[in-house]
Amino acid sequence: MRRHLRPMPPETLDEAATAARACTLCGPLLPLGPRPTFRVSDTARLLIIGQAPGTKVHNTGIPWNDPSGDRLRLWLGMDRDVFYDSSRIAIVPAGLCYPGRLPRGGDAPPRPECAPLWHPRLITPMRQVRLTLLVGTYAIRTVLGRPAAAALGETVRNFEGPLSRHLFPLPHPSWRTRAWAAQRPWFDAEVLPALREAVGAALEG
Repeated sequence: MRRHLRPMPPETLDEAATAARACTLCGPLLPLGPRPTFRVSDTARLLIIGQAPGTKVHNTGIPWNDPSGDRLRLWLGMDRDVFYDSSRIAIVPAGLCYPGRLPRGGDAPPRPECAPLWHPRLITPMRQVRLTLLVGTYAIRTVLGRPAAAALGETVRNFEGPLSRHLFPLPHPSWRTRAWAAQRPWFDAEVLPALREAVGAALEG
């Protein structure tokens, strides 16, 4: 007689997060070793998908704990206490670990193995998310595809298209973006007010 195997219960968000924090898949390829850095919550209403941690984030284990994070919070009009309230805001980068540096300078792109492995397990269970910010070229490419990332200015300015799918694309808030934004006054005049409105609406419910 054939035994009927009891189906395994679906993985919980806590179980997925525990597995992700223990991930060493790319360990041999990471110059500082694996340290997956992210925050997830069953009750989060805003999700921030960035690129990958930098060295300061790797060292502290706190996402966006660097000058880029300061600039992102300035864009959002949000203080650190709200930003790091994981019951309301989840943070899952395209690459969970620091990927190293490019030979000519600048951080390397997120490891390509990471998002396909962990995003479905970490993001799909967060069913209360109302708005997802795609911060930086690699985050935009991960979710919207290469053409959207290649046409960064057009994608950011035409945010109302992705916003209809509850996505809001943004450039990466590094120091390099100052020159980019200075050449595109519509970013401060049009995009940032709409961003703050959309984030406020998502958090207020």
